[in-house]
Amino acid sequence: MKLFYKPGACSLAPHIILRETGKDFTLEAVDLMTKRLGDGSDYLAINPKGQVPALQLDDGTLITESVVIMQYLADSAPQKNLLAPTSDLSRYKTLEWLNYIATELHKGFTPLFRPDTPDEYKPVARALLEKKLSFVNGELASREFIAGDHFTIADAYLYNVLRWARAVKLEMGSLSNLDAFVARVAARESVIAAQGAEGL
Repeated sequence: MKLFYKPGACSLAPHIILRETGKDFTLEAVDLMTKRLGDGSDYLAINPKGQVPALQLDDGTLITESVVIMQYLADSAPQKNLLAPTSDLSRYKTLEWLNYIATELHKGFTPLFRPDTPDEYKPVARALLEKKLSFVNGELASREFIAGDHFTIADAYLYNVLRWARAVKLEMGSLSNLDAFVARVAARESVIAAQGAEGL
């Protein structure tokens, strides 16, 4: 398999999950500004969406969207317990968190990363994110991982997004549960290896 990624982007989460599963894979960095790969070839010819991540399977099939790639990887390595089987209600609690992270947190950062966002809107975007992160902080008061008592695909994604919160200097001084969560996840071998491979 090959993972198309940009260092530190939302592709970090499936990169972590690939390492959690122990599957063989290669990495291919994408320049998202030019839509070019390292050899100069056109990334749009591979992924017309032009975004990362994309996972190319050994048979050439391409899977896009972080949450779908992570679900595919988790389901293909059930022994790793990264996502419960369909018969288990905890699967849907994990997917509930995965979707919250994607729609409420991940997309909330977009205005802070875009250079064309009006300056007067950025404080609004920051305040909305800080409120949502406070909610997540409260949820982590009674458990070590966001969907329960062990690491799942939702934790990889939450960790990925929390790295951005620090990068844009959101107000997180009172969110000690998030700090503890980040420290726990950052210590995992898969996270250390993925961040090292991406030069983070």
